[in-house]
Amino acid sequence: MNINHNTKLFLSIASFMMALAVAIGAFGAHGLKNIVEPSMLTTYNTGVEYHFYNTLGLFATSFMMFLKPTSKKLVIASWLILMGTIIFSFSLYLLVILNMPILGAITPIGGTLMIIAWLMVAYAIYKD
Repeated sequence: MNINHNTKLFLSIASFMMALAVAIGAFGAHGLKNIVEPSMLTTYNTGVEYHFYNTLGLFATSFMMFLKPTSKKLVIASWLILMGTIIFSFSLYLLVILNMPILGAITPIGGTLMIIAWLMVAYAIYKD
């Protein structure tokens, strides 16, 4: 089976992001549980949840790229998913770990990128 470059790239990125999500989630569950307030732990866990969900989505778009190897829309959507996840989740992780609420101001940028990405996936499925 011949897998194209973009499929390999995003499957690799998604695998790394999943390992990172597990590690970051474990750190929150074990390392932060007794250090931060419960409300801050909830914020941290929101970042972990979105990290997991969108990483699973990145796997899905990777498989779609295998089926539609010429779809530029899927490639762009995958990059947006990745960027959105990093901005959204990591801003929440750092907000909690560094106790810097100002970082919450950039979280919506990541969320917006994820919304745009998933709309682009829908468009790619419909049009490609």
